[in-house]
Amino acid sequence: MAPRPARVGSLVGRLDDPDVALVAHAQAGARDAFEELVRRHADRLYAVVRRLGLSDEAATEVTQETFLRAWRGIGAFKGEAQFGTWLYRIGFNEAKRRLRREAARAQPRSLDEEGAVEPPDLRDEPHLRLAHGELRAALATAVRALPLRYRAPLILRDIEGLSTAEASAVLGLSEAAFKSRLHRARAAVRDALEGHVDGAS
Repeated sequence: MAPRPARVGSLVGRLDDPDVALVAHAQAGARDAFEELVRRHADRLYAVVRRLGLSDEAATEVTQETFLRAWRGIGAFKGEAQFGTWLYRIGFNEAKRRLRREAARAQPRSLDEEGAVEPPDLRDEPHLRLAHGELRAALATAVRALPLRYRAPLILRDIEGLSTAEASAVLGLSEAAFKSRLHRARAAVRDALEGHVDGAS
C-alpha cells in the first residue's frame, strides 16, 4: 500500500532532523527511502518497546506494525518533530495496546534478557561481582514494577537518552507533566533500591 501524499512544505522547519531527505522521498512514494529509514531506526525502536515490557516475539511484532503504520501515514507526517520522535510515538501507542491485551507477567525479566549490553566486570573480587549482580536484578525489578505511565518516561529519558522535549513528544505529554512522571518514577526506583543498597553496605 502506497503512503498518502505529503503536504507541500511539510518538512520545513526541521532541518536538524538527519532523516529529512529520506522522509521527503518516502512521502513521494520512494519505498527504498523508507527502507533506509527502517534500517536506521529498527534496532532502537525494538529496544524501546522491548523495555516497555514486551516479550521478544511481541516486541518484534510491534516494531513491524509500527513501521507498517508509519509507511501508511508518512504522507501526514508534518515534520513538526523529528521523524524518530514521531516513529517512537507510534511505537509507544502500539506497545501500549499490546500490553493491555497481554496477561500480567508472573515474574519480572532481568535487563540481561532484554538485550541490554553491559561491559564485562573485570574486578577480581567475587563478592563485588555478586553485589553488582544483585543490585542490577533489584534495579530491573524496580523498573518492571512501575506502572507503564511511569516506566515509559524513565526508559525514554534515562535508558534511551532522549531529551525531555523528545520523550514528552513521544508520550504526548507536556514537558511539565513528563517531568512530574519522571520524578515520581525515579523516586519510586530509588525507594525500592534503598533497602537493597543499605543491606549491601
